[in-house]
Amino acid sequence: MKKKITILGSTGSIGTQALEVIEEQSDLFEAYILTAGNNADLLIKQARKFNPEIVVIGNEDKYETVKNALSDLPIKVFAGEDSIADVAGMEVSDIVLTAMVGYAGLKPTINAINAGKTIALANKETLVVAGDLITKLAIKNKVGILPVDSEHSAIFQSMVGEDVRTVEKIIITASGGPFRTLSLEELKYVTKDQALKHPNWTMGAKITIDSASMMNKGFEVIEAKWLFGLSPDQIEVSVHPQSIVHSMVQYNDGAVIAQLGLPDMKLPIQYAFAYPQRLKNNYPRLDFSKYNQLTFEKPDTKKFRNLSFAYEAMKKGGNAACVLNAANEVVVAAFLRNECSFLQMSDVIEKTMQKATFIANPTYEDYVMSDKEARRIAQDFI
Repeated sequence: MKKKITILGSTGSIGTQALEVIEEQSDLFEAYILTAGNNADLLIKQARKFNPEIVVIGNEDKYETVKNALSDLPIKVFAGEDSIADVAGMEVSDIVLTAMVGYAGLKPTINAINAGKTIALANKETLVVAGDLITKLAIKNKVGILPVDSEHSAIFQSMVGEDVRTVEKIIITASGGPFRTLSLEELKYVTKDQALKHPNWTMGAKITIDSASMMNKGFEVIEAKWLFGLSPDQIEVSVHPQSIVHSMVQYNDGAVIAQLGLPDMKLPIQYAFAYPQRLKNNYPRLDFSKYNQLTFEKPDTKKFRNLSFAYEAMKKGGNAACVLNAANEVVVAAFLRNECSFLQMSDVIEKTMQKATFIANPTYEDYVMSDKEARRIAQDFI
């Protein structure tokens, strides 16, 4: 039997690569449900190619466009954010790939967990915003959460068969982004176009900006805490510009196990879909003769303060990381509209974290309210 895959965010970078994996392994996987936020044209092309059971377009204004374009096919078409959350919890699918960007992925992921679906997690903000809630729900519903981020997949692969109690620390690698070698003075003048040119990875606009500011790595630190049950002092970040070592695990005997490979998201996507199997593929192989120098260095948290904010939010707990994420989503959107500078993004995030209401033991409703409050505060500062 083929595994039925629901892809939340099929038109984004992860979603499109996931469909490539499904196409390459079509005897094992099928795209059962596809959802997109706004990109109706690509969603239509994907639906006509993969013939899923259901498609959902988040933007309700584009419902008729999608429905009419697929009227000759036996595909059910729905629209709206509530519909995306609803289909995430449908019992027919085997795996739900959460590849939506940002806070929007939280509610659909909760629905999928409550429905007992295996989660292939690419939406790191879900664990950043509500890690405590999500992990408790996953335990309650006996749901597996398989990481799709290359770094967390690397950690997961390096821990398979090991006793988690013997883990001394994990080392999450970071490329350093396009501005690693710039001075603080030079960072004042970097542009949106410069920030969108990642040296190693091809990603969507939001995550590319997060990578340039190192907020993405901060989110990965928080995500790792929840995925692997670690304390903040067990999570280290190392800047590795070549992006060949995707992350490492150090054990209590001093041994370090790492997962290496070329920067290609299809490998961790395939691993999550097929786990615990490893599937043969034709992806490019790592040729060590072409990488005769792998370097590592400490991140500069004076230049890239967002990483420090993430550790601060992780240690504080409660809704602090929810506030961090909301403020970041606001400033990244503003930066992409040329409404604030690169360094001002961190200024606004810091002020928002200081001003927003702190809730030590938030409920789901508290997270919703905290997200709204933090967005309003950050927008006011901008």
